[in-house]
Amino acid sequence: MPNKYCSSLLPVILLLAGISATAQNSIKPKYTNSIVYTGIEVGSKGVKMSVIEIGKNAQSTGAFNVLKDTSVNTDFISFTDATFQATLNGLIGLYGTAEDVYKIPAKRIFTVISSGVKMQAEKDAKLAWINNLIDSFRLKIKEPNRKVEVVDVMQEGKLSHLGIVPDSRRYSTFLIDIGSGNTKGGFFPYGNTKDFKLFQINWGTKSTTNATDKNCVDDKSLENYNKQLYRVLAGAEHTDIIYAVNSSGAFPVSDNIAVSGGIAWAAATLLHPDLIENSVIPITFAELARFNDQLYNNFNALSAKFLSGKITTQTEREAAFNEITRVHAVFDQKALMAGTGLLLKIMRQFESAFASKQFYLVKNGQVGWVSAYVDQQIDK
Repeated sequence: MPNKYCSSLLPVILLLAGISATAQNSIKPKYTNSIVYTGIEVGSKGVKMSVIEIGKNAQSTGAFNVLKDTSVNTDFISFTDATFQATLNGLIGLYGTAEDVYKIPAKRIFTVISSGVKMQAEKDAKLAWINNLIDSFRLKIKEPNRKVEVVDVMQEGKLSHLGIVPDSRRYSTFLIDIGSGNTKGGFFPYGNTKDFKLFQINWGTKSTTNATDKNCVDDKSLENYNKQLYRVLAGAEHTDIIYAVNSSGAFPVSDNIAVSGGIAWAAATLLHPDLIENSVIPITFAELARFNDQLYNNFNALSAKFLSGKITTQTEREAAFNEITRVHAVFDQKALMAGTGLLLKIMRQFESAFASKQFYLVKNGQVGWVSAYVDQQIDK
């Protein structure tokens, strides 16, 4: 790495090296007329980098292609000195990887702070931590004028829809994007992409996990965690979720409910290891309820070895094993329980109110809003 990246980044750089050492040779553009960009997002759980190929008129044609998707888990929204430093190191390390390994020029690298981080910082009176992170990042990379936008929830919800939902279903799909710190989404009610009806709740996979851990106090057993999770989710349902769904306005125009975010990818992968190559998985409320129960009562049956062992074709079995292993590396049992429990509470409200809706889990949605953000920045 160049000297402008401090030596404290060595652990991050070594971690990324295992993922991207052959990046220059492995990036294979899909489109003939396209440009490669990088979006780096500081989220509630960590820092994500997406190397994105964008074709002409990507927003209207869906010509996005994610070439690489890398993340470093840092738990920024805990707002401790250790998680701050880990997030700063991750941000600098990923930025350096984009420049030096992937050879993306600085003008095509976009850096943003997610709405989940902003909302949690506002809730905890920690907005100064975000400003300090941005200033420290600019100082370390020696780019004092680098733009690091703090995205608000309306902007992120709209961008998520534009980046995740195909244009052919733009006006018939209600999007729910479950992030680490919050859940946002919505739909375009009037047949245009200017007017957007926002859906949001101040709960995400990581914030639900953190609230449950806090309630556990000294008893860290799985049994007590499950009990406290039930209480946290019941409170979230009655104070936030029911109102958000009832006031969403989804009923008249939205035939499809698409759920994205890390927990959607994880649930889809563990529920249907035989459909690893499918980016969108149809799902029912009953199916997710059974899966939620299994996470607590029979977690061993969701191991990579057990699930992939059911697949007869060797190539597909290996692909499933690798992807399931990746899920378990990102989410431990408690995080899976928290995220799935939150998703189940949201789905239950839509299920009871709108029985005719079709639910889908979108696996690659975690980079959707960043893709749309990059695409919009190009046009400015």
